[in-house]
Amino acid sequence: MCADPIDPAQSVSPASNTVGQPLRLFLALWPDDDVRVQLAAQVCRWTWPAGSVLYQPSDWHVTLHFIGAVGADWVDAISSELDVPFEPFELRLDQPQVWPHGVAVVCAGTVPHQLRQLHDRLGAALQALGLPVDARPYRAHVTLARRAAGAVAPPGVAPLRWRVRGYALVVSTGEKGQRYRMLRRYGGCGQD
Repeated sequence: MCADPIDPAQSVSPASNTVGQPLRLFLALWPDDDVRVQLAAQVCRWTWPAGSVLYQPSDWHVTLHFIGAVGADWVDAISSELDVPFEPFELRLDQPQVWPHGVAVVCAGTVPHQLRQLHDRLGAALQALGLPVDARPYRAHVTLARRAAGAVAPPGVAPLRWRVRGYALVVSTGEKGQRYRMLRRYGGCGQD
């Protein structure tokens, strides 16, 4: 098992957070540059209605679990407990869709068993920490845009193949230009 702390220049540390201000955390699969290039090519082939809000490539990810607001002083304890067994796998994003409320996504038609295991293990770790876990069925997807009701996905799009080598603990910053930052990476070392 390999858990990499992220370069401090690119991360948020509890010490740099305003005292008493909780961090909004989630666990995610984070794409490397090759996957982002494939996603960008796919996004360019959609037809987007006026007013659509496209996500930036740096924001693309597959959420594993939304954790929510956590006190900054508890992040280190949480991050070490979320280092669970991980087996690399291929994720096929092959179903572009527009969900209710105008959310444009590309979904995995089939969730690999390794991803289901990872999702379940992380859910159990979160519950052991006393944190809530979403009970809805898991749908692996990347959100491409919001306010995209009426968007049209490209016909006959080739499946995007993503070799997943790890997962990350991420903070939602709310900042323009970089809305998410990784706090810790788990699984394969050295990925983008």
